[in-house]
Amino acid sequence: MLGSFDLQSGPTLSQKLANMNWGLIVLISLVAFIGIAALYSAGNGNMDPWASRQTVRFIFCMVAMIIVALIDQRFWYNMSYLIYAAGFVMLIFVEFMGQIGMGAQRWINLGFMQIQPSELMKLALVMALARYFNGARSEDLRRLTFLIPPALLILAPVGLVLLQPNLGTAVMLVVDGAALFFLGGAPIWLFIVGIAAGLAAIPLVWHFYMHDYQKQRVLTFLDPEADPLGSGYHIMQSKIALGSGGIEGKGFLNGSQSHLNFLPEKQTDFIFTLWAEEWGLTGGLVLLGLLLLIFIYCGWISFRCRHVYGRLLAFGLMVNFSLYVFINIAMVMGLIPVVGIPLPLVSYGGTSMLAAMIGFGLIISANIHRDSKLPRN
Repeated sequence: MLGSFDLQSGPTLSQKLANMNWGLIVLISLVAFIGIAALYSAGNGNMDPWASRQTVRFIFCMVAMIIVALIDQRFWYNMSYLIYAAGFVMLIFVEFMGQIGMGAQRWINLGFMQIQPSELMKLALVMALARYFNGARSEDLRRLTFLIPPALLILAPVGLVLLQPNLGTAVMLVVDGAALFFLGGAPIWLFIVGIAAGLAAIPLVWHFYMHDYQKQRVLTFLDPEADPLGSGYHIMQSKIALGSGGIEGKGFLNGSQSHLNFLPEKQTDFIFTLWAEEWGLTGGLVLLGLLLLIFIYCGWISFRCRHVYGRLLAFGLMVNFSLYVFINIAMVMGLIPVVGIPLPLVSYGGTSMLAAMIGFGLIISANIHRDSKLPRN
């Protein structure tokens, strides 16, 4: 398959480095630095146990991101279905032999690290859908038979992720897929039917799929004060910490809620709360501003691509990144139920960091090779 292209006909290494999005890399590094600083604070002024490991992970992932960015876009085009298949196999492996943690079976233990295949599957799904819709004609998009295969590409991993159980990631996969359908040119009636079917399925999901702890999360979201020392404890403490930070914050290493261990999961899901308590509304807006600039930068790259694959790939990965940010921030503010979604580049975690950086590498690759000629399906 690779033989169908002359991969040497693209830009030279010096041209690739010149076209590297260094501004985006600086923004990514700034956000990662904020994450390391927050983890240093979470460790009570110590690099161990979180900040030192996160620093090493970021350096490793930065190298991986640059390597991914330098690889020709035509290579990623050809590998898209194979990468999807590999991610799907890992999800099947998790179902039978995965590592169990916090009541869910989501990880593969490699000895030196644990990986969460569902995180990597988000990237693989975007790549597969971008390839499928590349070169699609308007008459193709009106045929139901043309739209069934990409729908199955979405539903297959969603089903496996729901078995883990991991409702939050399953929803993200659906939204990522819907975004690619929309940009790929799928008819509006399809989204109307999908939304109607999703709303109609809510009672069935509540009664037959959701576990008791998941139902409790929803009930706690609706009324966290009903059980402030039990199921509502996490979100109540998060709100207290956010409010106590005020405009300027309590100062670095001086967050009372986090350092007195009132704030749960301060190194992962609630890392933004820790940051906002110590740096206040000002620090929180600075972090959100940097994340917004990354989002805008990725959108600009998407619209610059001349081939459909790169445009869809960059757009889909941009949507995936923005979903992480929106869900995590909304969760810690009590705007949506608590789910296990980390804040990208900031929360402690190896797989989430690796997935985010590889995603950025693919986006930068789309920009570097935006003029490459790709086949039309």
